[in-house]
Parts: sequence; C-alpha cells; structure tokens
Amino acid sequence: MEVLGYNEVVFGELVVVATPIGNLGDISRRALELLTSADAVYCEDTRHSRTLFSAHGIPVKGRLHSLHEHNEVSQCEDIVTRVRDGQVVVLISDAGTPGISDPGSRVVAAVAEAGLRVTTAPGPAAVIAALTISGLATDRFVMEGFVGRKVGERELLYRQWANEPRTIVFYESPQRVATTLRELTAHFADRRVAVVREITKLHEEVVRGTVRDVAEIFGARDVMGEIVVVLAGAPAARVVDDATVRAALVDQMASGLSVRDAVSYVADTLGVAHRAAYQLALQLRAGEGS
Repeated sequence: MEVLGYNEVVFGELVVVATPIGNLGDISRRALELLTSADAVYCEDTRHSRTLFSAHGIPVKGRLHSLHEHNEVSQCEDIVTRVRDGQVVVLISDAGTPGISDPGSRVVAAVAEAGLRVTTAPGPAAVIAALTISGLATDRFVMEGFVGRKVGERELLYRQWANEPRTIVFYESPQRVATTLRELTAHFADRRVAVVREITKLHEEVVRGTVRDVAEIFGARDVMGEIVVVLAGAPAARVVDDATVRAALVDQMASGLSVRDAVSYVADTLGVAHRAAYQLALQLRAGEGS
C-alpha cells in the first residue's frame, strides 16, 4: 500500500477546489492561486466557470475542460494521465465543493486508485452552510442529496427518517419544495425544519418552524433559487417499562376495548412495539400478568 503525505515530493496531483455557492467573494486565497497556476481545470460548465475566472482576473488560457454527469467516466482516463505526467489538475463544480451532489467523486476515486496524489483546497459547501444557520442540532447529521422523484422512493425514504435521530439535510428544487414539504407534513408535522434558500446571495432566506407551518408558507407562494432543507431528527424514544404497558392495557380492556384494539391504542400512545404489547395483553388475559 502506498501512502502519500504532504511533505513528499509528488510532481502531479489532483486538487479538489471549493468555489463560492453564491457570493463570489467566498473563495480562499489558495483556491485563487490554484485556479491561476493549474495546468488544467475541469468544471461542470465552462461558461459558468469563465464568470468566476473573470470576476477574479484569472486568465483562462484554454485550461478549462468540461466535466459533468454525462462525461465524468470518460474524462477519468484523461485526468489520470495528466496527473501521472506531472500536471496539477484542479477540479471544481459550478458552486461549492465537487463530489457533494455534483460530479467529481468518480474522478477522485480513479486518481486515488492509480496511486496518485489527491488533495483539496476546502471551502464553501451548501450542506454545511445551511446546517450551521438552521438552528437545529449540528453535532450529528446525515446528508441525503436530492430526494427521489418517484413517490415510492420518497415514501421509503420518509419511513427511514421516522427513526433517524440525526439531523437530516437534503437538496430540493424550487419547483418541488412545496410538494415535498406537504408530503413531510403527513409524516413529521410537528418536527422542526429550516428551509434555506439562496445562501450568501442577495435574497438569502431562512424559514424556520414546524414542518406543518413551513409547508403552509411555501405552499402559498412562488419559489425561486437554490434550496437546502434541514429537518430535525426523530425525538429520542421513550423508555417504557412493562409495568406501565400492562397498566395501560388493563385500563383499556376494562373500558370495553378488545385485546386487539387495546394493543393498538397502547402501542401507538406509548410508542412501544405492537408485538411486545400484544404478548403482555395475552399474559393479562390468561391471568399471568397480575
């Protein structure tokens, strides 16, 4: 196994460079130096990246090459060859950090697998920016990228989120955010959520509240811009002992409910497993739980 360290002499390298997600001033001095000196710069859209270069007075000199979701695989070989030949190759996306819901991860994997150096000039990332201003827990979180377009895919994801204790961050389009929030209301109406729009841009906005309330806000207006949704994780499960479950079952069955209905009511109310509640109910009916 070859381990490449920062102090070793390595002639070629791939540098993953973060670029602004909105405000063009949000770029590091090192990132600007790399964009200026790199032998080649691979980007999603050369027209978009020319704007960044122009804003900072960086000459292009034919160094911009297109790399997007449709040609990333085919570009891997060229980039590996360039790095192996001693070139410094920079990888950028249209905004933020490459590889985070943007092209780039396959290129990084290919260069790394070739035993060549991959490093980074870190900086803006929409997922981190939105999380830090959401007002929700930041110590543990999960990034979901863009949610699926098919109803079945989204419903499966929502069921997984029902027991996900970490803060959930995902991207959504302005055309779909109202629909997604409406769907989330059916599952997590009272959870806290922050919808972050146009981060670092002129019309930056953060809408915070319960899912139900925020869904109403976005359902009543037209929406534009780049959007990140930050959803609170599932609340910590309550620890309910058997004695509490038994007492609740006794009360419900004494009021005339059938075993089945009593089990459903108690399981849903106390947040315990239906099977466990049913076993206790059977014990009670057999006289074993007293």
